[in-house]
Amino acid sequence: MAAAEMVELWRGGLLESTHRGHAVICDEAGQIVESWGDPSRVIFPRSSCKMLQALPLLESGAAEAAGLTDAHIALSCASHQGSALHVNMASRWLADLGLGEPDLRCGSHEPYDRAERDRLILAHDAPCQLHNNCSGKHSGFLTATRHLKAGPEYVELDHPLQKAIKAATEDVTDENSAGYGIDGCSAPNFAMSVTGLAKAMANFASANETGSVRDRAMHRLTRSMAAHPELVAGEGRACTELMRAMGGRVSIKTGAEAVFVAIIPEKKLGIALKIEDGNTRASEVALVAILARLGVLDAAHPMAQKRLPAPQVNCRGLTVGELRLSAGFL
Repeated sequence: MAAAEMVELWRGGLLESTHRGHAVICDEAGQIVESWGDPSRVIFPRSSCKMLQALPLLESGAAEAAGLTDAHIALSCASHQGSALHVNMASRWLADLGLGEPDLRCGSHEPYDRAERDRLILAHDAPCQLHNNCSGKHSGFLTATRHLKAGPEYVELDHPLQKAIKAATEDVTDENSAGYGIDGCSAPNFAMSVTGLAKAMANFASANETGSVRDRAMHRLTRSMAAHPELVAGEGRACTELMRAMGGRVSIKTGAEAVFVAIIPEKKLGIALKIEDGNTRASEVALVAILARLGVLDAAHPMAQKRLPAPQVNCRGLTVGELRLSAGFL
């Protein structure tokens, strides 16, 4: 099946760009409620699956043994800005484990947060691994690794932690992984279908705090993200702004190359979305449209209006174009 036309960019009254993609909404039984494009399209979920990667952290008892708070759990699912908030929290987390920045295996990059970037420049300092947007996830990896008494190279495919992550991923997606790639943070990223990813999110949406070990883990991960949206991404980012706009009723998570997921506990629905050309502006528009259609996001909310319709403003402040939904999508 071909990708569906989802989002368009118009300029000067003419269609300039079209973004095509795939999206699936699944219910608690794992059934497809609605879909666009090819539900069987195999993708790399990238950072949208950090909740899946955090399951062994909770299910092994590592989170409880380390006394992790819901804020820690939210940071373990984050693709954060590398702000002082995120960096300081990850640093304290590692120190409490008796570990430090060199124990991370995510690599370093310049923080996305402007204030922290400027601080580093003014101090003639270089970014470290704590600034990596995945340092929270990797702090969770180290917590689980220490609890499992496993070796320090926790991103290796044959490491006990990655084996546990793969097993959990295949279980909650209800499919065997189609393969793996190495993510930007050096961890394996297991491929799955868009439907498998939506099924996984529906499992999170229907989990409760009195169920099985997995149910309790999924429930806590979802609620921690919703309770601490500032830790999941950061100021100005879609994940943070949209979770705030929905008052913690929905947990959402983006991934590189225009992947997005949403977990809607009140409706027990999971959403997975992938824009074919990897354009994040388009994935944000498409996700906002689906959430508004489902009635969990007010389309008139400023954070929704920021993205749909999304005016394109040039350097002089002139509105020169607009992102719109494609005809036939929704």
